[in-house]
Amino acid sequence: MYMKNVMYKIIMGCYIVAALVLVTACNDSLDIQQAYPFSIETLPVPKRLKVGETAEIRCQLVRGGYYQPTTYQIRYFQPDGKGKLEMDNGTVFLPNDLYPLEKEMFRLYYTSASTDQQTIDIYIIDSFGQMQQLSFSFNNDNGKGK
Repeated sequence: MYMKNVMYKIIMGCYIVAALVLVTACNDSLDIQQAYPFSIETLPVPKRLKVGETAEIRCQLVRGGYYQPTTYQIRYFQPDGKGKLEMDNGTVFLPNDLYPLEKEMFRLYYTSASTDQQTIDIYIIDSFGQMQQLSFSFNNDNGKGK
């Protein structure tokens, strides 16, 4: 009889522990990931440009996952030299202004307007505040050796 009582208590204890584990493990809310990491891949870009010459920068946005309402914007800043950056749809960028990025594969065109060293920094920002930066430097090619 004593052994039956001990077994009964052990079995009841196991049931209670199992019930507590099941109750605490249940959660009705879904954990939906919204902000996925992303990167920007580019093909090689020329390092030397003459004044008035244009370099094509082919870019591809590579997402770590897809959340439908995520949007991307692009902006640029030119700390050195002078030039013009343009999108493949004809949009001419003004420094530090945000522009919507509507495609995952796109081309940028940088036209040199300076005989000095030129640097452009391009920033891609998603709707969750995550950012990727690309930097390109161009030297003036005024016809000196190639």
